[in-house]
Amino acid sequence: MNKILALFLALSLFSCIEEKDKEESKREFIIAFGSCDNQELPNILWNEILKNKPDLFIWGGDIIYADGMDIRGMQMSYEKQKNDSTYQNFKQDIHIMGTWDDHDYGLNDGGREFEKKDSVQDIFLDFFDIDSVDNRRTRKGIYYSEKFLIEENSVNIIVLDTRYFRTKLTVDTTGNKRYIPNTFGQGTILGKAQWKWLEQELKSTNSGFNIIVSSIQFLSKEHGFETWGNMPHEVNKMKEIISDSGAKGVIILSGDRHLAEISMDSIKNVNYPIMDFTSSGLTHSYSSFKGEPNNYRISKVVAEINFGVLKFDFKTNNVSMEIRGRNNRLLENITQKY
Repeated sequence: MNKILALFLALSLFSCIEEKDKEESKREFIIAFGSCDNQELPNILWNEILKNKPDLFIWGGDIIYADGMDIRGMQMSYEKQKNDSTYQNFKQDIHIMGTWDDHDYGLNDGGREFEKKDSVQDIFLDFFDIDSVDNRRTRKGIYYSEKFLIEENSVNIIVLDTRYFRTKLTVDTTGNKRYIPNTFGQGTILGKAQWKWLEQELKSTNSGFNIIVSSIQFLSKEHGFETWGNMPHEVNKMKEIISDSGAKGVIILSGDRHLAEISMDSIKNVNYPIMDFTSSGLTHSYSSFKGEPNNYRISKVVAEINFGVLKFDFKTNNVSMEIRGRNNRLLENITQKY
């Protein structure tokens, strides 16, 4: 009788531990992301990303480098990236989302003037195996959103297209920088239709976290390369929409720069800071980086190959933002409570 009782207690204890482990695992959601992956260079980070057991991977742009190629050349470049054996293994058990930037869009620093953008959009969507009935197959631009449910919690991923509709930038004729800000009110990054869609997305969301994927940096603006800061009125518009929407836990993910850093700013009527987490690049980096100003930076700058990891703890409402590199080495970690 004592042996039976002992066995029953042991089984009960095992069941409780198993249930506790199950509960613990569902308190966390993990996103990995990165950008700037040259299809002609080996990517040694795919297996390192897997060590973090992400639920989702987000391409932040520059999935390939094919600007200047004809359409067939771009198609072959996308196919080479897609068919890479290590990437094939990587994506087996991970949901993958993403946006494009200039090099996979097809024109360096390009915007709406690019004549091949509609053809490239089809190739881009083929890379992600997007179904023929998906509205991105008929809509101009690749913006879309997807919600992930984790028991009673949810994370909404809002993917922006900063290329298809973007108007001209102002070249710095002094040669000190590549670009300077446009005259206030001049130009657009997202275009009317996408702005309207984004506003509705943020107003209608009931998710505890809303992740906005922008291929270019949102907050860092002093370096003179591509950034939302080249159209300061568009930065203001984004902040106003976030403020008016009441959306919870907005975090911006960006790429493009071949370095990683985390920036932070405040927005009126929003009781949490806006973070812009930049991770770039996956195969090559700004190794000659010697410094640049960024009044919003709260992390060190990582100028070696890297990827970003976000860990959402739904019990504490903390988000851990990690910059990782070779051998999955942790290079920077900032935790923010929401």
